[in-house]
Amino acid sequence: MNSNAQQSFTLKFQTFVPASSNIWMRVITPWMKKVETESGGRIKFESYTSMQLGGAPTQLLEQVRDGVVDIAWTLAGYSPGRFPRSEVFELPFFTYDGEGASRAAWEFMTTHAPDELKDVRYLAFHTNGLNILHTKKAVVKSVADLKGMKVRGPSRKSTQMLSSLGAIPVGMPLPQIADALSKGVIEGAIIPWDTAPSAKLDELTTFHTEFAKGAPGFNNNIQFLIMNNEAYQKLPADLQAVINRNSGLELSAYFGRGISDYDPIVRKRVIDNGHTVHVVGKAQTDEFIRMSAPVTDDWVKDMNSKGFDGKKLLDAAKALIQKHRPKS
Repeated sequence: MNSNAQQSFTLKFQTFVPASSNIWMRVITPWMKKVETESGGRIKFESYTSMQLGGAPTQLLEQVRDGVVDIAWTLAGYSPGRFPRSEVFELPFFTYDGEGASRAAWEFMTTHAPDELKDVRYLAFHTNGLNILHTKKAVVKSVADLKGMKVRGPSRKSTQMLSSLGAIPVGMPLPQIADALSKGVIEGAIIPWDTAPSAKLDELTTFHTEFAKGAPGFNNNIQFLIMNNEAYQKLPADLQAVINRNSGLELSAYFGRGISDYDPIVRKRVIDNGHTVHVVGKAQTDEFIRMSAPVTDDWVKDMNSKGFDGKKLLDAAKALIQKHRPKS
């Protein structure tokens, strides 16, 4: 190699999801191939799914920051308190889709909370499709049906929402769900359709509760694709440009779209397998929204206590959700 310009760079990519997951197979892998192609093969990826390099899912942000790995994809909810303003997109009945909410999330974070995006380089900051409630023994049709039920939530806001609805929330990373469900530690889980197979919820649960098309869903999760700052700085300018072209608002939208595009496929599969998918009626939906409203009020108060204008942040996020919300 005569110059840095012709050097090749291998980036270690680690995540907690299995290689068979939708996000890995249909979203992350095509992205890596695109980057490799556009770099003329000078950027290569070493892939480690299911935390093969060690550590816990909750440590991925630190692993990238400290240079243990170069790139990771993970959930903001695995770093409680680290992204307080981003939690607005995880509030109950706040988002309507994956792609539009992802555009809104990227725009909101870079405009209203850029200081939360530090320590590492954020390539995408996005949501999934809407969260669905998957239960083992009984269908949930109303708030009353949730009372006393032990349900896994993926983030702080989702467990607060479950608590407000009378459920007993249990926080745990995705890899622990199947075992917890099999052993009766939990009776159900909140997770989007596309991710259900990764947690074996398409096999271990029989009942699924969602809300009507056009209505907001239970809640959403913030996720991100991150890169170690030094690994980025080591790249020559032309390869940095490749990373830059494949990150930001449009990549966030691509992640949100790619994840949620798989939702109807999983939904159809469970129906074909004889499962019950219950779409909550209008009156019951209004009750879910009313009962979980204190979670949003508490978030506003929490932001105020941290020196931010909670209502202003909430209104800004709402405006972006409406701006990018699907028109049909």
